[in-house]
Amino acid sequence: MSMSELEQTPREAADNLEADVFARGCTSRETLQTVTGRWGVLALAALAEGNYRFSALRRRVDGVSERMLSQTLQALERDGLVVRDVLEAIPPKVEYSLTPLGAEIAGRLVGLIELVESRMPEVWAAQQKYAERRTDQN
Repeated sequence: MSMSELEQTPREAADNLEADVFARGCTSRETLQTVTGRWGVLALAALAEGNYRFSALRRRVDGVSERMLSQTLQALERDGLVVRDVLEAIPPKVEYSLTPLGAEIAGRLVGLIELVESRMPEVWAAQQKYAERRTDQN
């Protein structure tokens, strides 16, 4: 390690790192896991439709528990993808929205979701063929 590298502030050192999701120690893996996990994908895609209060987002992302949605939103907020705004009201209300980075990532996820949904007849046919082959082997 050079002397100039030792003299860097933690922020400067972080700025010089390159993300490599294939490297075991790369922190981008954690963010990728949050974004691509079942609830992360769905929360980001829902927020791409507009801002949501927690209870409305939970209804939109059907099947997610309150605890899992809360953990997912906290992780997305930590990674700079979601903003949590406390609205002045009695009782206080909280609204979630995407940051510019979150909107960019959500846009790509929505494209992937649309592709998967449009190709489901092919997926169902492949699943049926697979099940038939498995049955024939037994």
